[in-house]
Amino acid sequence: MIEIKPQKTMNSEVTIPGSKSYTHRILIASALSDGICTIENPLKSEDTLLTLDALKHIGVKIDVEDDKITVHGTRGLLKPCDTPVYLGNSGTSMRLLIAVASLGKGIYTLTGTDRMAERPVDDLLDGLKQIGIPVSSVNNTGCPPVEITGGKVKGGKVSLRCGTSSQYLSALLLIAPYTEEGLEITVTEGPVSKPYIDMTIDVMTRLGAEVTRDGYNLFKVREKQVYKAGAYLVESDASNAGYFWAAAAVTGGTVKVRGIKGGSRQGDVRFTGLLEAMGCKVIQEEDGIAVSGGKLSAIDADMADMPDMVPTLAVVAAYAEGTTNIRNVAHLKAKESDRLTSVATELSKMGIEAVCSDTGLMIRGGRAHGAEIDTYDDHRIAMSFAVAGLVTPGVFIRDERCVDKSFPNFWDVFETLRNR
Repeated sequence: MIEIKPQKTMNSEVTIPGSKSYTHRILIASALSDGICTIENPLKSEDTLLTLDALKHIGVKIDVEDDKITVHGTRGLLKPCDTPVYLGNSGTSMRLLIAVASLGKGIYTLTGTDRMAERPVDDLLDGLKQIGIPVSSVNNTGCPPVEITGGKVKGGKVSLRCGTSSQYLSALLLIAPYTEEGLEITVTEGPVSKPYIDMTIDVMTRLGAEVTRDGYNLFKVREKQVYKAGAYLVESDASNAGYFWAAAAVTGGTVKVRGIKGGSRQGDVRFTGLLEAMGCKVIQEEDGIAVSGGKLSAIDADMADMPDMVPTLAVVAAYAEGTTNIRNVAHLKAKESDRLTSVATELSKMGIEAVCSDTGLMIRGGRAHGAEIDTYDDHRIAMSFAVAGLVTPGVFIRDERCVDKSFPNFWDVFETLRNR
């Protein structure tokens, strides 16, 4: 357990690691590529290392150095694996690699934690079955563990539901160039978290694959393509930047996060716009984005495309005047924890009126008091509530190492807010 000490003044610049979402995707595309790929500024966290280790299990040679990862592409020719591949509670790893395993040889079993066994993948399995891939939920729950029989993937047309996760679509897109007939994917529900689809397509096109699309409803990928080897840079993680922008918002100080620009395809960069609507000042600079806090007012926010920022916004809302409504985030119930319930419970501990529904949160700003925050083994709960401790004495974060999932040096970077 760690205690967060209040910080009265703040004028800081921070550097944060590379994007978790981009790192997962570039690792996978590089593993399927036609040669040696160098990935600079990757995020080396619990989740991304699970993806990396899983790729090694299926025959991908990967070298890890301090500031880069070198991946030896396989041209999509993956090796059999007769032992279960463990993916912890990394939903991204599980969903993307279920599809990747279909390109391999033999039977693959992907498994994880008890919580992973509660996280749905049935819509993805349905999409894969439509193109002839033998895949099943081992326990017939629509959740992991999952068994996939790899082989040549014919491809064809898929009708895909993406109301729970956009990762189902990203998974199919990533393997689409390696199908024999290409893929045509029609999205029949959703998708939620649209910017993550844009990130997937960005990675595919950067590595030389052709994708055509009609908005977020129809996607076509030509058959028998191959990702091209090269050097690829991972930009800083906008989701993790949000905690530091939020710190500026609640303290009234200024924090600049280096390495992120407003034009990023990471949807969570738009969190700065929500802070601006609440009363903060946002400054776009050549080498990053700075936020300066001001008097905060409540907002109404549709967060369907920014689900990872919901806990962060909820904590900021606790210090705003009025009632903030966060809408269209039912998919948060299937994250590392049930984030809607978790956030409401922990804010209530701090004396803040917070009510969750099946699809959103209501937070009435007020006078918060200290509390011991349960993190539910959820990295985003830990990092979001750390922000509250910068202005409210007596905030303790339990199981603080859960941040290793996405931001292993978070506490070191967070401490620099106090030292500038």
